[in-house]
Amino acid sequence: MPAFTAKDVQALRQATGAGMMDSKRALEETGGDMEAARKWLREQGLAGAAKRMDREASQGAVALAADGGAAAIVELRCETDFVAKADDFVSLVDELAALVAAKGEQAIQERTDAIDDLRTKLKENISVGKVVRFTLEEGTELGTYLHTQAGRGVNAVLVELRGGSAELAHDVAVHIAFARPTYLRRQEVPEEDVAAEQATVEAIARNEGKPEQALAKIVDGRMNGWFKERVLLEQPYARDEKQTIAQLVEPAEIVRFAQVVVGS
Repeated sequence: MPAFTAKDVQALRQATGAGMMDSKRALEETGGDMEAARKWLREQGLAGAAKRMDREASQGAVALAADGGAAAIVELRCETDFVAKADDFVSLVDELAALVAAKGEQAIQERTDAIDDLRTKLKENISVGKVVRFTLEEGTELGTYLHTQAGRGVNAVLVELRGGSAELAHDVAVHIAFARPTYLRRQEVPEEDVAAEQATVEAIARNEGKPEQALAKIVDGRMNGWFKERVLLEQPYARDEKQTIAQLVEPAEIVRFAQVVVGS
């Protein structure tokens, strides 16, 4: 007689998401010990998951959390949109963001087993993606925005603003979510990127037959447009394109920002 019953097999299936035969074998291997069987399944699932780690994890969810003077964004990646919208998946990424906000980035290690269990249960390549944490300076305001789609976060933004209101910080966060700047100010753009784009713009202008004496002005104008696509302070404000973000926040100062978008 086995040291377990059909009800034990069913209970293990429900707890782990494993198949019936796998659950039965796990109990056989562990003499009916439920906790040992769960561990055995996770270990076997991880062995199977290793084969899935090469599969692209381009889907997922992002979560945002604030805790006192700290805030965090965590991205959890998976392979399919279906899994990204699963309740267990969304709950875990929310929990991870709250942990990071409260304790720091290393706190994710506390939930390694939960990530492993989810990988086993959902049978996909699931991993932690980008993790961002802000510890606010004294006298600054936090702006946040989380764009949701089908019940999960897909685009999260943090903004730290000095000398302005929380409402203004939020407005900037909403702008960032849709404009997707890469840098705060022009000086942060790598010099090699600027040089490469400048050479390309100049070559295009020459190929268009622009007069030599006008090249410098044309290149300068096109480079300004290129910077506006990438530099937050130079972007036209999404709600009023007559003013830039720098003009919108004046005399306040944007200390920093972060954005995490699923799949980017």
